[in-house]
Amino acid sequence: MSIPTITIDVTLDRRNAKEVLHAILHAILFHRLFGTVKPQTFEVLDVTVPGVADPEMEQLINDKVDIFWKAIENGTSTNKRGQILVTFSEKRPKKSWFQVYVGEEDVPWEQWTINGEMRQPKSDKDFDTTLASTLSKTLHTILTYTSSERGRIAVPLITNATGISPFPLKISSKVDGVEIG
Repeated sequence: MSIPTITIDVTLDRRNAKEVLHAILHAILFHRLFGTVKPQTFEVLDVTVPGVADPEMEQLINDKVDIFWKAIENGTSTNKRGQILVTFSEKRPKKSWFQVYVGEEDVPWEQWTINGEMRQPKSDKDFDTTLASTLSKTLHTILTYTSSERGRIAVPLITNATGISPFPLKISSKVDGVEIG
């Protein structure tokens, strides 16, 4: 069984890369954390982005964006591309060969792939306008998918309603095909 993978392609510049990646991750988590979420909004390139006002989620997002940024900036290749992967899982009983319960395993039910490419803009104003348009389209993609029938069916039953997310969440990055965090 393959899990739904939603792909977001974004071309970034050095000035706005962290801010835009931060916004995209916040928007995904805002629509996929099913616990008690304290909402927040912030402006990125004149686009209002929904976010999650939770210190742990803020720290997680900041750490993952920083890891990705450093890997892109310090990479040995001239290819300034990478991915940030957000994977949502559910805990299921793990059974051995003889149907004996041997613990729990994380089974992914949805993955978001953010393909980021760093470019030097020819003109700052034109690039900011293009990036703002891309960010708006990305938010539209997130909202359209999470509110669609396909997006709602992907979510498993919530059996543990404690905390901000009833599901295990993993954010990792890849640069030059190598997982970095």
